Amino acid sequence: MSKRITFAQGLSGALLWSVISAAFIGPGTVTTASKAGAGYQLQLLWALAFSTVATILLQEAAARIAIGSGKSLGQILAEKYSTIRGGKICVVLFFAIATGCAAYQAGNILGAVSGLEIMSSVPRRWLTILVVIACVALLWSGKFRVIARLLGLVVLLMGIAFIAVAVQTDFTAGDYGRAMLPTLPEGSLLLVVGLIGTTIVPYNLFLASGIGRGQELGEMRWGIAIAVIIGGIISMAILVAGTFSTADFTFSSLSATLGAQLGNWASALFAFGLFAAGASSAITAPLAAALAGQSLLGEGKAGWQGNGRWFRATWGLVLATGLLFGMLEVRPIPIIIAAQAINGLLLPVVAVFLLLAVNDRKLLPAAYRNSAWHNAALVLITGIVFCLGMNQLWSAVKSLSALIF
Repeated sequence: MSKRITFAQGLSGALLWSVISAAFIGPGTVTTASKAGAGYQLQLLWALAFSTVATILLQEAAARIAIGSGKSLGQILAEKYSTIRGGKICVVLFFAIATGCAAYQAGNILGAVSGLEIMSSVPRRWLTILVVIACVALLWSGKFRVIARLLGLVVLLMGIAFIAVAVQTDFTAGDYGRAMLPTLPEGSLLLVVGLIGTTIVPYNLFLASGIGRGQELGEMRWGIAIAVIIGGIISMAILVAGTFSTADFTFSSLSATLGAQLGNWASALFAFGLFAAGASSAITAPLAAALAGQSLLGEGKAGWQGNGRWFRATWGLVLATGLLFGMLEVRPIPIIIAAQAINGLLLPVVAVFLLLAVNDRKLLPAAYRNSAWHNAALVLITGIVFCLGMNQLWSAVKSLSALIF
């Protein structure tokens, strides 16, 4: 059972869980939230408020499963499906997760480099190499709790940068209150799905279950709540900062607009925030892929431990994907927005599995299973995400049909 925690324990837990915020506040958040603010002002702010609450509930459920069962999410998947076709489903799941992380990593590296480009005149390829080398050095050390706390500091600095820009707007309390009422302006559905997808990241659930093991229930809950709320506020600040720009924007144009309207300090802070978002997520995406592989395929095997060859090979391949896209100098914004929207479509599947697992009487003692209100909240989240995702998928099918026929 959980016990009363001290302020120091709560702060330590928040710093540890800030790795979740570092993972979801990447260039995808900067891109999608900025574009939402540029195109619709505050009208889509409700989507970030919803996804922040949903992230807390989903991450808490994933971590509670790990604490209550002593097993990570990947282990549970492996045990449940190990007899299906000789356990091949676990391999498929691992490659699906790793591929998703690699897709994110392309945007992470591109975003970090875009931030550095705004601040310096160093050629893009050299900046890409420097970012990747820094990520390799941190991941190779294997000191993942140290990495988590370092990312917590980066998230804090990133938040200060974006909030400092956002508070310069002229919006009133009434404007923010009205923005909490769900609306779907014409043409906004893709961005709404993207905003939800960039916050509730499926691979973060594996990260949460890996971090959660060994923690007290109360410490875990406080840590997740504080870290994700701070992350949600930063995401909202990014959307508000995006209202300074126009719907057709790039990172450099938004930075220039902020500089012209508020001064060079705003441009510099935006560039740093973009770099910090990309750099922090460039560490967590490879780490999440490796942790998923460890729990799905290699629990207890030497090669899948923190310094094992398969563990390092997994995060190394994800990093290499980001390096490849960076060296090819691909335009980052279309890739990033597409990745967020696709992620939003995958969320219902992950949410359904989590809902089943957290009510499993064979897996969890009664104290760790969902209460009635937990179930109601997760069903509501799953339903909303499913409806939005299916609506977006249907819109895509109709658009494709119009092109063909």
